[in-house]
Amino acid sequence: MPTFLLVHGAWHSGRCWERVVPLLEAAGHRVFAPSLTGYGDKAHLLGPEVGLDTHVDDVVGLITEEDLGDVVLVGHSYAGLVISSAANRIPERIAHLVYLDAMVPEDGESAVDVQPVTRQLIELAEKSESGWRVPPMPEQPAPFGLFGVTDPADVAWLRGMLSDQPVRCLQQPARLDNPAVNAIPRTHIHNVGAMPAGVTRRPVPPIQPNGAAAQVRELPTGHDCMITMPAELSELLLELA
Repeated sequence: MPTFLLVHGAWHSGRCWERVVPLLEAAGHRVFAPSLTGYGDKAHLLGPEVGLDTHVDDVVGLITEEDLGDVVLVGHSYAGLVISSAANRIPERIAHLVYLDAMVPEDGESAVDVQPVTRQLIELAEKSESGWRVPPMPEQPAPFGLFGVTDPADVAWLRGMLSDQPVRCLQQPARLDNPAVNAIPRTHIHNVGAMPAGVTRRPVPPIQPNGAAAQVRELPTGHDCMITMPAELSELLLELA
């Protein structure tokens, strides 16, 4: 049975997957949903030196320490950069890459290259008192809500897990220079609910790097589908496994 490794996006923590993990485990899979450095139980490690490379080390370290193989590596949002570089380092352990409403980089690209609106976040952080903290995106009126979450109870729960994002995470480039990473199948899951102004999504090329046809699925919800549509997301992930 493949192992699922669920990687949260910017500002979030591993807790955001709490509604998905038991559904995957009930189907017999081993599931990991760690908090990256600077978030959740690792929030005390937040600092200006934390960057994309730190989070790639987190993921690679977990996979090697647990001696995981046949991993379905799921990256939400910013974590599309994380899973790309992690798979580049240990492609032999990765069975499938899932880009969940995620940034999908080419080799050498940073978050700014993939999602240009993040440049504004970097500039605001550099002008702030800290010089490196990027605060979470603010809640907006429905249908946008807080990362697409609009239920008041869910918004309160989500807000309680959010941390600032180190600006270095948005500046460091992803690495996909290992030819072996191209053989890994990919699936893109797009959340097609309301999208805030300035946020764009790159078109998915019709052919995957491994030569197969592109696999694109959609969920009719906002960005944080693991909170708003956990059952539907789990069904998609189980289909891949």
